[in-house]
Amino acid sequence: MSKQNIQSLRGMKDIVNDESTLFTYFVDNASKIAQKYGFSYIETPLLEETALFKRSVGESSDIVNKEMYQFIDKGENDVCLRPEGTAGVVRHFVEKKLDKAGGEYRWYYYGPMFRYERPQKGRLREFHQFGCEVFGVASVYEDANIILMIKDILEFFGIKFKLLLNSLGCKECMPPYKENLIKHLSSFREQLCEDCDRRIETNPIRVLDCKNVNCQLLLNNSPRITNSLCSSCDTDFEKLKEILNFNNVEYTVDSNLVRGLDYYSKTAFEFVSDEIGSQSAIAGGGRYDRLVEFLGGKETPGIGFAIGIERLLELVKMNETNEEVLYIGAMSDSALNTIVKLANKKRKNIKTVLEYTSRGFSKHFKIAEKKSATIVALVGEDELKNNTIYVKNIKTQEENNISLEDF
Repeated sequence: MSKQNIQSLRGMKDIVNDESTLFTYFVDNASKIAQKYGFSYIETPLLEETALFKRSVGESSDIVNKEMYQFIDKGENDVCLRPEGTAGVVRHFVEKKLDKAGGEYRWYYYGPMFRYERPQKGRLREFHQFGCEVFGVASVYEDANIILMIKDILEFFGIKFKLLLNSLGCKECMPPYKENLIKHLSSFREQLCEDCDRRIETNPIRVLDCKNVNCQLLLNNSPRITNSLCSSCDTDFEKLKEILNFNNVEYTVDSNLVRGLDYYSKTAFEFVSDEIGSQSAIAGGGRYDRLVEFLGGKETPGIGFAIGIERLLELVKMNETNEEVLYIGAMSDSALNTIVKLANKKRKNIKTVLEYTSRGFSKHFKIAEKKSATIVALVGEDELKNNTIYVKNIKTQEENNISLEDF
């Protein structure tokens, strides 16, 4: 009986070689930028109670209705793999009673998320996000701060983008707007797609987010939330635009931008790029001032965003680095102990690649080239006798034999 090879699950892939180099380069540098903006790292579990996402993301959302990896575990608990990052961070915030402690909190995170949807380019069942969340800051200046940070991240990696901006209103102005929108949608309800027909009953503003071409044509004359904002929301939205204008940030107001999750209110934004398809979203987020309350905490202002890492990798341009890479090799078996000791010493100050197999002089240089080494250091029988090491700088072509003590 032949054994069938085990394959990775559909929509889940390994990250390795050039892709892993880009992945870690993105995470490392995005993290550094977040730290400069005052964020610290948080990591939440991959597995959470299903109720967390039903209460936060919203039962009307496609994530909860169609896409969650949900199951009953051996302890009869209803759990699921996290489909997004914000809810887990809010759960931590409430669980640790930080809502009652007061103050400001800024966290960033990165890691895998899971959604059961049809795999396609830039959209996997296991994917990775980089995100940030802020709690305890109601000022619209924080909204601008978040947008400026995403701009910094994308520009660092050489990614071209456009910023779309909207306001979703608050608990005062959103209900009357929803009623007005339902009346409008009901006049041509039979022409909408099945999902939009359902959303009229569950969350009508999600109809505006529909990707169906026919639905988008029908929505051309729909009422705009930006025309229905209360004075407070309108003032905040105008102030946000003023701040962005003052900082020379270009944007387009898109009154159909509603985000895909139910917990957003007021500011909503999306960064899109033409480089991976027609206006594909590469980052998005907004304000969620009532989400902490939805999850049992004290009402606390919050805002955040997430970036889909896989969607960006093909756009990431690595900045040239002047980092030195040292290659150490042995030209005889008797030199192996010596080069291991030397490599252990040098790694404290410089990136060091060690070749464990003794090889000839020219063969070492071929391997060093593949490893992108800038300095090659070799020890053979002659070097052992003279207590020296051969060193060549690939950039300058300078070569020397120096004492092991001085190396």
